[in-house]
Amino acid sequence: MEKVAILARVSTDKQEYQRQVNELTDYCTRVGWSVEAVFSNKVSGAKRMEERPEIMDLIDFVKSNDIDKVVCLEISRLGRNTLQALKVIECLNEHGVSLFVKNYNLETLNPDGKVNPVASLICTVLLEIASMERLTIAERMASGRNQYIARCRREGVKMGRPSTYRKSDESYREQYAKEISLLRKGISLRNVQKITGTSIGTLQRLKRFV
Repeated sequence: MEKVAILARVSTDKQEYQRQVNELTDYCTRVGWSVEAVFSNKVSGAKRMEERPEIMDLIDFVKSNDIDKVVCLEISRLGRNTLQALKVIECLNEHGVSLFVKNYNLETLNPDGKVNPVASLICTVLLEIASMERLTIAERMASGRNQYIARCRREGVKMGRPSTYRKSDESYREQYAKEISLLRKGISLRNVQKITGTSIGTLQRLKRFV
C-alpha cells in the first residue's frame, strides 16, 4: 500500500479547506492509498516556499517517513507563483516523492521513479493559466474600485474611516504579530517589508511595540 500525504490550501480566512481534505481522503481510501498526514493552511500562495510553514513541514515529513506521493486537489494549491510552485514540485521529485493532482489525474513521477516530462509540462501550463486568471480578476476588481471611487468623488460622497476611528493596540498586536516579532529581532524595516509585504508606514507605527 502506497503511503501518501495530503496538501490542502486556501488563500483567506473566509475560505475553508476541509472540503479539499474530505474529498482527497475519500479518493485515497477508494484507490487503496494510506493517508499518513494532512498538511493544510490558510495562507497566501504568493509567498516563497520557505515562508510557508505547511510546505516546509510537508517536505520534512515526506523526507523522513518514506512517503510515496503528495496528493492535492488542484495544481494551484501549491501556490500562486508559478516558479515557487515548480520549486515545490522539484523538491518533492528530488526526494522520490510524486505529486498527484486529482482534478487532472496527473503524477509528476512515473512508476519507475523518473520525472514524467508530459506531466511536468502540463503542470507548468496549468500554473501559468491560473496565474493569468488571477491577474485578470485583480485587474477587473481594480477597475471597478477605481470607477466607484471616481463616482463617489463626483457625487461628493466622503470615503474612508471616520475621523474618530483608531485601531486598538491589542488589535495591532494580533494582526501584526509576525511583523512585531521580526522587528524585535532587529531586522530592518525594509527587510521586514520584503518578508511580510507590510508597508513601511505601518511598520514604523509598529515600532512602538518593540
